[in-house]
Amino acid sequence: VSTQSTGLAFLSMPPKKDDKKGGKSKQIQASKAAGKGASSSGGGKAKKKKWSKGKVKEKLANLVVFDKPTYDKLLKEVPSYKLITPSIISDRLKVNGSLARRALRHLEDKGLVKRVARHGAQSIYTRATAGKD
Repeated sequence: VSTQSTGLAFLSMPPKKDDKKGGKSKQIQASKAAGKGASSSGGGKAKKKKWSKGKVKEKLANLVVFDKPTYDKLLKEVPSYKLITPSIISDRLKVNGSLARRALRHLEDKGLVKRVARHGAQSIYTRATAGKD
């Protein structure tokens, strides 16, 4: 195909010139390899940061029904807490959230704790004072 008839002169490129050392990029690579031995001497490009896998949260094995020791602990310790929420009971007694909410309702019915506020799904309780009841 003639380049003059089609007007595509950029398709016929001249052959590459072959240098003695292999061109500028080869020289740069060689100098980088030589510089790695003396990396303590300064600056240079830092290694690319690798992405971490992220932190994996440990799966909790919380109780779904009360056993005798946990129920006794609920009746003994929880009414003495100043601030009581389902989250706190779930965390300290190692029970799941729905069981913690049921336990708080149970303690409120017994008169051991008093509800302070309820907003949405979160309830806040405090210990029942003997003077008010």
